[in-house]
Amino acid sequence: MASSKMSMKLLVDTKANKVLFAEAGKEFVDFLFTLLSLPVATIIRLLNKNSMVGSLGSLYDSLESLSEAYMQPNKSKDPLLKPILQVSAADFPLLLTENLSMAKKVYMCGSYHRFIADDPRAICPQCKYTLSTEVPYVGPPPATSESYQRDGGYVKGIVTYMVNDDLAVKPMSTISGIALLRNYNVKEVGVLEKVVEVTLSEGLKLLKASLQTKEVLTSVFLSKKADNISDCSSSF
Repeated sequence: MASSKMSMKLLVDTKANKVLFAEAGKEFVDFLFTLLSLPVATIIRLLNKNSMVGSLGSLYDSLESLSEAYMQPNKSKDPLLKPILQVSAADFPLLLTENLSMAKKVYMCGSYHRFIADDPRAICPQCKYTLSTEVPYVGPPPATSESYQRDGGYVKGIVTYMVNDDLAVKPMSTISGIALLRNYNVKEVGVLEKVVEVTLSEGLKLLKASLQTKEVLTSVFLSKKADNISDCSSSF
């Protein structure tokens, strides 16, 4: 299955103290693409609402603090505050899974008629009672390392990928690498390689930096710029 820790190689312009691009494998690219599937409320929870730039953290806090007495009788705050991701665990990188609600829940009525819903407030068409009895949901079997590399995630693992500083992704090739170096007028490459590990801490910093800057890899992995991205701690 996908690892909770991954590594990749950075190509760094030491004079400008800037990451030009990263050479990354399937797991890191799957992680980046999965960020696109995260609901806004999940992003706020992961990054800690108090460290959010802009007003979304305040909006989240106001709903979290709002008394249930002001909510409609058939509405709950949880689907907004803690949305469940509608993705398979086999496709989701382990880097964030421990901090997300991914379990799908289904319900049926107490009479066990053949109707199910993902909302316990739904009404059974036959007996007219709520479908409030939770029933076990059987998901796909956990992916092995071999099956993940073959079928899991989003992209194929047959190539190395180039990830630019702004997180633009493309298959790695000699031509694309040389073209990027020419764009930055970089001639000395031999001393510019740096291997870094990506764990949960770096994953959260990458998520936060992607909302703040186009120099994401530089902000997270180069010490001189890292101070711009404060430590992210989730609160649940």
